[in-house]
Amino acid sequence: MRDFSRRGVLGLGLGAAAAAGVAGCGGSGGPDPGSHGPGNATKPGAGSPPQARPIGDGSTADTGPQPHQPDRPVPLQPGETPPQFVVFSWDGAGEVGNGLFPRFLKLAKDHGAAMTFFLSGLYLLPEAKRSLYRPPNNPVGASDIGYLKDENVRNTLTYVRQAWLDGHEVGTHFNGHFCGGSGSVGKWTPEDWRSEIEQAVSFVTNWRTNTGFTDLEPLPFDYGKELIGARTPCLLGQEALLPTARALGWRYDASSAGGLQAWPVKRDGIWDLPLQSLPFPGHSFEVLSMDYNILANQSKNSTRGVPSNYPGWRSQATATYLGGFRRAYETNRAPLFIGNHFEDWNGGIYMDAVEEALKGMADKKDVRLVSFRQFIDWLDVQDPAVLAKLRTLGPGQAPIGGWAAHLGTV
Repeated sequence: MRDFSRRGVLGLGLGAAAAAGVAGCGGSGGPDPGSHGPGNATKPGAGSPPQARPIGDGSTADTGPQPHQPDRPVPLQPGETPPQFVVFSWDGAGEVGNGLFPRFLKLAKDHGAAMTFFLSGLYLLPEAKRSLYRPPNNPVGASDIGYLKDENVRNTLTYVRQAWLDGHEVGTHFNGHFCGGSGSVGKWTPEDWRSEIEQAVSFVTNWRTNTGFTDLEPLPFDYGKELIGARTPCLLGQEALLPTARALGWRYDASSAGGLQAWPVKRDGIWDLPLQSLPFPGHSFEVLSMDYNILANQSKNSTRGVPSNYPGWRSQATATYLGGFRRAYETNRAPLFIGNHFEDWNGGIYMDAVEEALKGMADKKDVRLVSFRQFIDWLDVQDPAVLAKLRTLGPGQAPIGGWAAHLGTV
């Protein structure tokens, strides 16, 4: 089957110490020609898309169907082995001058992968215009992650544009990233979330007016149509977010913490795609599938631990991602969700770990490195009875008698 100068830390998804023991928050030999990912499509994805229709002030434009998308998904056939889906996602998704955004765009292209970039709206708003941001239950212009320099706003626009043209998804990480105090996103109401979302969309769709940049091309998508999912700051506030997300027509939310490596379910009509607890080498507990949560168990929330520990921590982080992958790939084929930030914590070891893990997954048979949008497109065409049967398999539980027996008589 063919499946289709930084002030504060970028978009910390702390995970709120939710998972047990967490201190903080294709065919073999190469990607299958029919698999997901920008490296496997035939549509052009670089340069200016033809027939662009400007939207609003020209910050965005409708350029038609997104390039580099997989074939239309089809239902699993009786007894067919499910693909192994892996979603690499990025919280904040701003280019702060460390070269990480283009680094991972290239890595994805080299390995036929699609990813999800949860863009923080403030990363397209110059600090001189901070008074335009009115965060719920916080002072005007406040932000726990700060604002980017103008040159980094420009670079972020460039790479977000490239990301979409390369076939990746652009979601949202909202704006000010408030995780503590009375203004925490964990205390927001559905109305607060609606205000925050409307502002995030406004910053993306009015960057030309807000920045005064006239020499950059528009973002090549209608954000009102592109935006179908999110991850909240620090994985807080999902309960109050969901009613607003549903009213806006969103299709998924990736804000849950401590999920298991099992096939997902819907909450309030929206796919719930949580970060997952993965085996943590050298420990009896599991760790959440995000760079920060691995760090929190290695350097105790410090992003600058003892350098002599970096090689061992790098190997441990890589082994965590690959161990979680193998557990699913060899058993229940549950999707693997990995969350990251464009950061250089502990000497950049977590970026190296993500890269090595992706390389270790990309060439395996049946593996699909996809965006959240592409994954739920696949889910939505499956027989509900098949999905229910997949959900009977817990983490590390292989189907008795193999897939032909498990799914052959659904």
